[in-house]
Amino acid sequence: MNTRRGAGAYARVGVESAVMSADPHQLIVMLFDGAQAAINSARLHMQDGNRAAKGIAISKAIDIVNNGLAAALDHERGGEVADNLGRLYDYVGRLLLQANLRDDVTQLDEAASILETIGSGWRELRRDPVSLAEGV
Repeated sequence: MNTRRGAGAYARVGVESAVMSADPHQLIVMLFDGAQAAINSARLHMQDGNRAAKGIAISKAIDIVNNGLAAALDHERGGEVADNLGRLYDYVGRLLLQANLRDDVTQLDEAASILETIGSGWRELRRDPVSLAEGV
């Protein structure tokens, strides 16, 4: 087994363990972290001119936003907050798609900034459990 493959397997086990032991709030924070990591990877690949790797990284970020963050919204309990977050996630997905099509780092940065703002709010919820975001 080569070192790179071994390190990758070790990292996957660590991530899987973290996911299995995480509460719903922690899972959402992990999704934000994963989306940011994918966007950062896409930015590096874009700068290196590696279009294939950039496309894979952006696709991963879009998948996290659409099938993780947006899918986790509870529109019934979350009401207007969930609806607004849904619209923001849709916008972020479109930014990422356009960044991929146009090799536009500005759109990547805007998507990352929006996700960082929302993600920092989720991190603050852990510190301030009395919140309206229970259904989000």
